[in-house]
Amino acid sequence: MGGVRELAGSFVVPGPCGVAVRDRLGHLTSQDEMVLRAVGEHQGALASRDLKARCADGLEHSAQTWAARKRELTKESSSRIAGAITKATQDQWALARRCQAAHIQTLAAGIKMLRHRLSLPIGEKGTKRAAGGYRSKSEWFRKSRRLAMLEARHTAAVAEWQAGRVRVVRGGRRLFNTRHHLAEARLTEGQWRQRWDAERWFIAADGESGKRFGNETIRVTPDGEVSIKLPAPLAHLANTRHGRYVLTTRIAFAHRGAEWADRIAANRAVAYRIHLDTGRDRWYLTASWQRPAVQTIPLETARARGMIGVDTNADHFAAYRLDRHGNPIGDPHRFGFDLHGTAGHRDAQIRHALTRLIHWAVRAGVAAIGIEDLDFTTEKTREKHGRRKRFRQLISGIPTGRLKARLVSMAAEHGLSVVAVDPAYTSRWGGQHWQKPLTTSHRKMSRHDAAGIAIGRRALGHPVRDGVSPARTELRAWGRTAPPPHDRSDRAGHRTVQAGSGARGREGTRPPTTDHAPRGVSPSGTRTREPSASNTVRDAPSTQQWVQDSLTHTG
Repeated sequence: MGGVRELAGSFVVPGPCGVAVRDRLGHLTSQDEMVLRAVGEHQGALASRDLKARCADGLEHSAQTWAARKRELTKESSSRIAGAITKATQDQWALARRCQAAHIQTLAAGIKMLRHRLSLPIGEKGTKRAAGGYRSKSEWFRKSRRLAMLEARHTAAVAEWQAGRVRVVRGGRRLFNTRHHLAEARLTEGQWRQRWDAERWFIAADGESGKRFGNETIRVTPDGEVSIKLPAPLAHLANTRHGRYVLTTRIAFAHRGAEWADRIAANRAVAYRIHLDTGRDRWYLTASWQRPAVQTIPLETARARGMIGVDTNADHFAAYRLDRHGNPIGDPHRFGFDLHGTAGHRDAQIRHALTRLIHWAVRAGVAAIGIEDLDFTTEKTREKHGRRKRFRQLISGIPTGRLKARLVSMAAEHGLSVVAVDPAYTSRWGGQHWQKPLTTSHRKMSRHDAAGIAIGRRALGHPVRDGVSPARTELRAWGRTAPPPHDRSDRAGHRTVQAGSGARGREGTRPPTTDHAPRGVSPSGTRTREPSASNTVRDAPSTQQWVQDSLTHTG
């Protein structure tokens, strides 16, 4: 097909490298909450100051400047707390740089599309691959103004990128902007201030292998006792020796509790974070640790037991099971979700849909799930789709980033691998070559279901547009090829085509398809009775049409 771009190869996605579990710190006393707030405010101020220093360093940052910042923070806290703060600062600065690069890429995509459409005559129609010209002179003028604005923004963003300047807000830019729209957010100024302060607190500590229970700053014992090493200015609030404060509550991780207990029993590193959920007015403790790098299974091993191809959409996953030859098995499955509402609700919907998908894959007995390696970075720009606002919202609603993280981590817990494939042409070719043939009176096939088959075949290494399975290929190797698509020999030649001269078994004798001779013919080959005229003129199917003549016959 002309214009088809080169497809990227499929690959097995590496498994998760870390684990995080959370439990509620319930039944805290007023003294416990006062200490936690004091620690959070003090260390949060240190984190804000350190982030300011890191942003000022820009591209001049080095190991020496990092060590100098850590020494300054150690005076007002401890070496471990200072290390946790500087590491969190570095991660936040690096995240801001990645977001800055993505913003520059989005601006460049918009500028390129605007220049293309402005170069076309007014009113010229577009194609499936590219948008056309603008509808009127007024729209062309407005878009030319927007092009100048985007070029100015792009120039400024590139200059900041080259200078190493980033824009970071501790507590979140969205929450910061909410301060100016309290009525729309249904918040009072006091409620916003409480949420803002809680987001800027810092009560976290990285783990350290070899130390008692894997963490000296925030220590959790096997029986669930939580204690905090207070910073030097707050040492007077300690209620036990060595400047530590022990909370009255006990925790017990219901999920991965045994794995967590094994780690702290062996004094292996576990990082902890304590935060306040202002919406629920509850305190939580999150434990996280790294897993050793696990070698991903070979791609052929993942394909050995078949594959489940999954097409990702804005409101559901369309999945289809395929055997190792790429043949669809059974009926399509759909796992719906609703992405309206809060971020927590959307995340819960994704997890619930993935849970049902993974459980079905386990019951089906496959070893891997095939999914598209989606990236809509250049597809969300308003310049590309123009007035198609609903379509832009549809693309933006597909949870690509969150889906990848959730699917990989959840599939690894059930022993499943994830195979990422190139998303090009899966919906088009799936609908063209698989939707109609598999649609029956009892099976309704959508374009998304057919795309799931295309994704699964690509993950298995089979071409999407070739419906011939390896079982038929084996038939060719033994001296015959698959029948032509027509049901009449006078339209497509003989139904079983002669094999090539180099095919294995070409000179072999084909066994009869039945154990008895055709009706009216004796085993000796002589006909017992003459055929009647009615038998010679009727055009009815016969089993003899499927019997191939001898390979040595030339008549």
